Amino acid sequence: MKKLFLDSDILLDLSLKRSVFFLPALNIIHLLEKGYFNAVTSSVAFVNIHYFLNKYDRLNKFSLLNEIRSVISIINVDEEIIDMALKSNSPDFEDAVQYYAAISGGCDAIITRNIKDYKQSTIPVLTAEQFLRTL
Repeated sequence: MKKLFLDSDILLDLSLKRSVFFLPALNIIHLLEKGYFNAVTSSVAFVNIHYFLNKYDRLNKFSLLNEIRSVISIINVDEEIIDMALKSNSPDFEDAVQYYAAISGGCDAIITRNIKDYKQSTIPVLTAEQFLRTL
């Protein structure tokens, strides 16, 4: 079974119901709920999602986080992941952390809206729309 790494932007699209990006993110979650794939995100992404929900949907933040958590596992970001991200010279440190978390978790693909910061990826990097078209 494929293991997908869902970047924080995909989970924010879902949680904040960001217009054009919401439906593809929701479709991925529905596939996860049906057991077609496994999905993970990093502990850093989960904290970032909480930060934005606290700003934009304070009343529903914990119910939304619990819904996400019910279908997505969490990869801990440890010293090794941070060290690899620091050494990567990536233009976006957060995306480097996410990338090495995905590698550490044995993920088959990274699903993100920010493909440009994953140019050096050794695993496929797709938008939610691109991923859904592969099915």
